[in-house]
Amino acid sequence: MNQEIEIEFKNLLTKEEFDRIRQVFHIDDHAFEHQENHYFDTPQFLLKDKRAALRIRVKNGNYTLTLKQTTAQGVLLETHEQLTKEEADALLNGTAMVQGPIAQILQEIGVPPEQLRHFGTLATDRAQWMYKGGTLFLDHSHYLQTDDYELEYETKDAESGKQRFLQLLHSLHIPIRPTANKIQRLYMKKYRAEEER
Repeated sequence: MNQEIEIEFKNLLTKEEFDRIRQVFHIDDHAFEHQENHYFDTPQFLLKDKRAALRIRVKNGNYTLTLKQTTAQGVLLETHEQLTKEEADALLNGTAMVQGPIAQILQEIGVPPEQLRHFGTLATDRAQWMYKGGTLFLDHSHYLQTDDYELEYETKDAESGKQRFLQLLHSLHIPIRPTANKIQRLYMKKYRAEEER
């Protein structure tokens, strides 16, 4: 298990803005890596209610279980555990439950690990590169017959990082858009679709 504080800023993009960023930073097709995020919650959405998220990320043959928690300061605390393919498959098909340190944290925040269910998958093609002391991520995500595009900036300092990100958007003539994180976008799309049935 390892833990880290994540400070990030994000902005949804149009397809045209996504293509413009690719041109400006010379991002070709080979720069993108494919990853899948498989999200979990209880039937009552206890994790969502606690502003937390649990996922298995599959990337380059690696399986990482990550619990994201929003701290009182509004930053994300991430707890990671490596899984084998067999462990990940068992969690995804519901034949096993989360074990170890993440299970302990879940119990401490009032989320019974045995109630967790896989509720959706979001796949992303992601390019990343260093930018002014942080890392930029350019994402094209696919979920529930939806494509979206996003620029993220991960930094160590919230104040200066936010300024650099806003300046970059301004220089590219990209409007600032309120941007939910990926799991929230998946929740909204999934449950809006179910309400429309």
